[in-house]
Amino acid sequence: MIFVVLPQVEILDLAGPLQSFCEVNRGRERYRVRTCASTKRVESSQGITLCDLEPLPAAAGDALVIVPGTPYDATLQIDREVIRWLRNAARGSAQIASVCTGAFALGEAGLLDGRKCTTHWSRTNELARRFPKARVLTDRLFVVDGVITSAGIASGIDMALALIEQNEGPLVAAEIAREMVVYLRRDSAHEQSSVYLDFRTHLHPGVHRVQDAIVQHPEQRTSIDELSSLAGMSARNLTRAFRRATGISIHAFATRVRLELARSLLHDPSLSIDAVAQRCGFTTARQFRRLWRDAHQVSPRGS
Repeated sequence: MIFVVLPQVEILDLAGPLQSFCEVNRGRERYRVRTCASTKRVESSQGITLCDLEPLPAAAGDALVIVPGTPYDATLQIDREVIRWLRNAARGSAQIASVCTGAFALGEAGLLDGRKCTTHWSRTNELARRFPKARVLTDRLFVVDGVITSAGIASGIDMALALIEQNEGPLVAAEIAREMVVYLRRDSAHEQSSVYLDFRTHLHPGVHRVQDAIVQHPEQRTSIDELSSLAGMSARNLTRAFRRATGISIHAFATRVRLELARSLLHDPSLSIDAVAQRCGFTTARQFRRLWRDAHQVSPRGS
C-alpha cells in the first residue's frame, strides 16, 4: 500500500485512511504501508511538516495507491514526476484511489477519462471543467470505476473501510470501525449531504438542543413534553419552531436519524433486522422495514 503525499497535503485526507489500514495491521501485518513523496519533506496544509518520506518506488506492482487531497490551488501545479508515476502505476496492476482533491492528480494522469468519479462537493464543477472526458458524480461519497475516487475529508475513512471490507471481510471492517469510533459508516451510494448537517443551518438554540438529543439517543422514544423542556418552550411552540427552522417535523427528523443509524448497523452481518430495529428505536421490525422501504424503495438487506 502506497500513500502518495503531495505538497500541502490535507492532514485528515491522509490520516483517516492511513489510520484505518494501520488498525488492520495491529493483529497481524496484512498491509505493508508506505508513505511516499517526490521530496523527503512535505509541509501539510495545516502547517505540520512530514519528514523522512520514502521516495516513489520504481514500480508500484499490485499495490493499492492512495492520493490524499490538497487545497485546490495546489492541484494546478502537481509535480509532473508524480503524474508520470501514477500513469505508470495504473498501466501496471496497481489499484489507484484518491481522497477529495486527490482526484485532480488522477485526472492529470488521464485516469479519469471515460470513468465515473467524484471529489469534494465544492470542487465537482472544477473537476468536470478540467477533465471533460470524466463523468463527474456530485451525489456520492466514493465511486468505484476502474479507479476509486472519494469525496471530501472524512469520506476517505468510508472509502478505506469499504476497501478493508472488500479485502478482509465485513467482520474485520466492523471491528476497525468500532475501534476508530466510526459509528456511522457510510457506503458509496451515500450522498455527500447528511441528515446531521442538512437540517442544522438555522440559528434557533432550542431547536438545536432538541436535535442534539435526538441524534445522541435515537433509540429513545422521547416525548414531546421532554423535548419541549429541553428547548425551554411549550410543546406547541416547539413544534412550530422546529418546522420553521428545519422545514420538517420533529417526528420526520427523528425518523431520518434512525434510518441513518440503521444504514450503518446493517453493515454488521451479526445483527438481525430485529436487532437493528431495536437499536434504532423503531417500535417493531415491521415498522422499520416499512419506513426503510418508503425511504429507499428496497428492503433493508436488499440495498
